[in-house]
Amino acid sequence: MKIVTWNINGIRTFKGGVKAALDALDADIVCVQETKVTRDLLDERSAIVEGYNSYFSFSRGRSGYSGVATYCKDSAAPFAAEEGLTGLLSTQKGTVGSYGDPSEFSDEELQLLDNEGRAVITQHRFMCQNEVQTVVVVNVYCPRADPEKPERKQFKLQFYKLLQSRAEAILKAGSHVIVLGDVNTSHREIDHCDPDDIDDFEEHPGRKWLDVFLCNGSKEKSSLELEVENEKMATDSMNSGKFIDTFRYFHPSRTNAFTCWCTLTGARQTNYGTRIDYIFADNMLVKELFVAADIMPEVEGSDHCPVWAQLSCSLLASPKFPPLCTCYLPEFAGKQQKLSRFLVKVDSKSIKSGSREPLPSSQDAEEKRENVNPLRAENNFGKKRTLAPESVVPKGKKSKVVKTSSKPQKGLLAFFKPKPPPAVPAVEDQVSQCVCVIDQGPTSENSPEDKDPEGPQGVRTSSPTPSPSNTLEETNKNTRTEVESERPTSENTPARVGPKKGASLVFWKSVLHGPPPPPPCKVHGEPCVLRTVKKEGPNLGKQFFVCCRPQGHASNPEARCNFFLWVDKKK
Repeated sequence: MKIVTWNINGIRTFKGGVKAALDALDADIVCVQETKVTRDLLDERSAIVEGYNSYFSFSRGRSGYSGVATYCKDSAAPFAAEEGLTGLLSTQKGTVGSYGDPSEFSDEELQLLDNEGRAVITQHRFMCQNEVQTVVVVNVYCPRADPEKPERKQFKLQFYKLLQSRAEAILKAGSHVIVLGDVNTSHREIDHCDPDDIDDFEEHPGRKWLDVFLCNGSKEKSSLELEVENEKMATDSMNSGKFIDTFRYFHPSRTNAFTCWCTLTGARQTNYGTRIDYIFADNMLVKELFVAADIMPEVEGSDHCPVWAQLSCSLLASPKFPPLCTCYLPEFAGKQQKLSRFLVKVDSKSIKSGSREPLPSSQDAEEKRENVNPLRAENNFGKKRTLAPESVVPKGKKSKVVKTSSKPQKGLLAFFKPKPPPAVPAVEDQVSQCVCVIDQGPTSENSPEDKDPEGPQGVRTSSPTPSPSNTLEETNKNTRTEVESERPTSENTPARVGPKKGASLVFWKSVLHGPPPPPPCKVHGEPCVLRTVKKEGPNLGKQFFVCCRPQGHASNPEARCNFFLWVDKKK
């Protein structure tokens, strides 16, 4: 059994398709965070993937925000699945259960904690020592504590508390537990590229919670290290949790092992990041069944990289997907019809009697308890998002009769091309007209043809009955001369006299001075890059120059130097 977690920073990260990305990861269970998709924007290619069954949790309050999803191979289909940690979103059968003691939270807090689509829970079965056991996978995207919003710091701590309460309740009920995802906190100094305030590093509230949640289990530790840890645990109530950080279990002393980098500063090039993506598992499961765990920094496409773990057991597939599976959503639950159904008249009553009611889901628009600010009814969740067959005419609407023609259908680009100018009559047409006039014989001077200013001149002659060959040759020559003189070609039309492009460019550059050239940084002597302050405050909107190199540790000569210069707009 292989399991992977990855903050994909938007489901559009899978540019080659969701299936191709899942196949490349080659895992039985793939948990992704920050999908940034709401249910009304979820397309069928992301929801229904051949060979996989998926389970989504959406943000109810904001579009393009948060969201998690769990993809399981059909050979590892879960026996139960639910959305959220509180149980308020689970209104149908097939849930995991074991919600712990909710009395520590108010009803409003519980609704808010599940309102942002930050958790999906799936329950699986596996065979171990000729005995069927269960393991619950908790896929979470923990909140980020925005320093400018103090209420988010408290929200993050409450989410941690709820996560721990639910995980321990499931563990107490007799099932193994794996908690994985983006926790948004680096645990130790070794997990941070450049920790600030080293003296108070462990005083961070998120790190304190990890100390309580995790126990100090390690597979590769010397006797001296174990002795020091035992002494610390004897005098400290911390590090007595029920779960293990699987990466540190197999790699207790590996440095520069990060899973998240700042893309704005190019920090991934210098590996200037943090490790905030984890796979936690209960103590017994790690020691008995986990055989490996590691990170995948070589996989790009997001500001995070995947984290994987391998277990020595094999999962048992459920014969039926849980009701939360996206294949049961009304917009994706359509069945493919046979061709015979379009050729045989079917009684509408039999269709209605045989139709299946949509399964109750926590994602239904009618669900009142799913959040504080439920989505509006305009999302049209129940509508099928596939094109209707052309032969099916909507009820109550008249079908339009399409006239067919022998002309070939134009391409789409034909509608965007400019209309061609009116065509000049071809020389052959002019000649044919002249021949027709000659065949009619001489006309009087007062005939309308002589007064026509657009008619060819020099064609009619007073010579009696000219020979057809000479007349045609002379007519063709005169007509070609007349047409070429009237045709607006580039050869005959003189070009407009004006200033040359180069002279105009020099003139405007002398009038409109562009931005000043960027100054070189003092360490590398390379041109700096221009940045703009986007943080709220007195400097919002101001521009400054910094070194063009990627962000990195101060000891790295290839990293960005500390050059900084405000842009003086007066110059």
